[in-house]
Amino acid sequence: MSISSSASAELSLRSLEGLDVEGKVALVRADLNVPLDDLRAVTDDFRIAAALPTISELRRRGAHVVVCSHLGRPGGKPDPALRMDPVAVRLGELGGFDTVKVDAVVGEAAASAIASAGDAVVVLENTRFEPGEKANDPEFSRALADLADVFVHDAFGSAHRAHASTEGVVKLLPSAAGRLMEAEVTALGRLLDAPEKPFVVVLGGAKLSDKLAVMKNLLPRVDLMLVGGGMCFTLLKAGGYEIGKSLLEEDMLGELGDLLDSEHGGKAILPDDIVAAESFAPDAPHEIVSAKAIPDSTIGLDIGPQTVKRFGGVIEASRSIFWNGPMGVFEWEAFRSGTAGVAAAMANSEGFTVVGGGDSVAAMRLLGRENDISHISSGGGAGLEFLEGKVLPGIAALES
Repeated sequence: MSISSSASAELSLRSLEGLDVEGKVALVRADLNVPLDDLRAVTDDFRIAAALPTISELRRRGAHVVVCSHLGRPGGKPDPALRMDPVAVRLGELGGFDTVKVDAVVGEAAASAIASAGDAVVVLENTRFEPGEKANDPEFSRALADLADVFVHDAFGSAHRAHASTEGVVKLLPSAAGRLMEAEVTALGRLLDAPEKPFVVVLGGAKLSDKLAVMKNLLPRVDLMLVGGGMCFTLLKAGGYEIGKSLLEEDMLGELGDLLDSEHGGKAILPDDIVAAESFAPDAPHEIVSAKAIPDSTIGLDIGPQTVKRFGGVIEASRSIFWNGPMGVFEWEAFRSGTAGVAAAMANSEGFTVVGGGDSVAAMRLLGRENDISHISSGGGAGLEFLEGKVLPGIAALES
């Protein structure tokens, strides 16, 4: 499979078509890092469903499938709250196949379970229970490789991490990119290297510092960049406007002022109006105010209706659109209109639309819009780093 890389050069990934899997044990690195509630039930199975095309294809082709993934941040040691058991159950329910959960990541217990699993999909324990995972320890990589005959990397959401299960094991087994990995890299590569114009990026979410690098890389490439969410207030402040008690990253004001004054700074479009509340609460009294003069006693929690109309018009008139980050506190109904308006415009667009980032994807699913988008990305940080122009180690390791 040949695609364009984040460095704007042709990148050829080893494809699943070229991997002999019949009768072999295929270790699949999936991204099953899903949210759990207090009872350890899966609350959003988007990433589990996204892993199924690769797993199902391997099973159809006669492979014995073993799945590994991390879950949460256990810090290199076992954490009962982050065991993979509920994930394995949900994987089997969605996939329509039996699963066997192993209480180990590597070693004899894992090998024995794989040997006796029959047609069931084996799910290994949380890879981050092992300190060798994040350290990309060669011995741990070898222990993973010893469990299988071939390796399929399908965890785009973890491809920016040089961990044992995302980069180390690739070097030790015949390996290929999974279907999700292919789809992610192809979609994001299309935006980065050959977007149909007009090309618009919509950025939101809380922290501007998380997205400054992608702003700098994409501003020269885009026609317009629409900015909302909590991150817009630091930009508004850098532009000389009053933002009341709204979220502010004060240490970034100088750098953002320079960015706005730069050659491409005029492409960054900020809100015209804001939904400002008296406090950060779902039932807080609120009003629509000018984005250029937010009252001192209020906090901005969403973009206003004038901005929604303006952003929506730009989106619907564009041919390539990437959206990462909600426009407000969409979890609360009173401050959901901005995110809902952008989601509707994305759904109505006839262009190529991509939505990435956990909160943005969650918002699309909450609003029932996920099937109206060209590509829903499973990778938040990985997607942003790809669009920043960085080489992701989990992808580079798959180059042929």
